[in-house]
Amino acid sequence: MIKLIICVTRRSDLTREQFQDYWLNKHAPLYMKHADRYRTKKYLQCHTIDTPLNDAIRESRGMGPAYDGVAEVWFESEQDFIEAMGTPEGQELSEMLLADEANFLDHAKCSAFVTQEHEFPS
Repeated sequence: MIKLIICVTRRSDLTREQFQDYWLNKHAPLYMKHADRYRTKKYLQCHTIDTPLNDAIRESRGMGPAYDGVAEVWFESEQDFIEAMGTPEGQELSEMLLADEANFLDHAKCSAFVTQEHEFPS
């Protein structure tokens, strides 16, 4: 299974609450309505919380500002995702989602990449 990770940063004109509300209550339902077209196996949003612990972790490591959240999108395989995106329907869906993301994301401050998990027993 291949996983797409998207580290997201909100538009500067949105509060954390406005961003999280839009991402959770407008964008997620829009994505899930069409998730089967992308052959999505699982979609997960991780919203950054406002806690001093986040500042302490970043400062202790000399890291920059935190992302506002992370989306994880699971697919059966990289090839499956490529094929789904390669169809006219997949391209249309990509354009629609990109247009919606402009309502709440600062794309220039976001990052996306495909990963492979390595799980370790606890």
